[in-house]
Amino acid sequence: MRDFRDAKLMAKTLRQALADRDISLTHSETLEIVARQFGLEQWNILSAKIDAAGAPRSAIGIEPPMPIFRIFSVEKAMEFYCDFLGFHLDWEHRFGENFPLYCQVSRDGMALHLSEHSGDASPGAKAFVRVANVRAYHAELAGKDYHYMKPGVEEAPWGLEMTVIDPFSNRIVFCEQR
Repeated sequence: MRDFRDAKLMAKTLRQALADRDISLTHSETLEIVARQFGLEQWNILSAKIDAAGAPRSAIGIEPPMPIFRIFSVEKAMEFYCDFLGFHLDWEHRFGENFPLYCQVSRDGMALHLSEHSGDASPGAKAFVRVANVRAYHAELAGKDYHYMKPGVEEAPWGLEMTVIDPFSNRIVFCEQR
């Protein structure tokens, strides 16, 4: 199965298929079409993504951060993150019976740590998350009858945003960037 790293080959194949039908496009034009098929505005953006995917990692190997959100109720947290946002509980840990919960929830490529431990994080934190289609996610959430949150989609200079606030005042901004 092809992915964005095959974009140049896909553009070449498209150009040949169109030429067989007497439709003439330049290689550059087909690269722009392929970029749009991947939901990107132009070839230069896709080209940068391809370069980044192939870029060698340093010996240090820094990876994206793992947000930790402070929670006060496991029941309310699971209702919000799993039932409403559609995340899955990956794992949970307690140091003993009747100890605070520390767990991970995830959806697609995003993971969050949730903690009842008082020293792990402060309530009211914020995470910025890039998404491919914020309107589709908004429609999914709007279809659920969650009484405590009815997020909207707002236009920002950098794209479309939907902000959700959990029962503990932590915020996640889902953004479809331009």
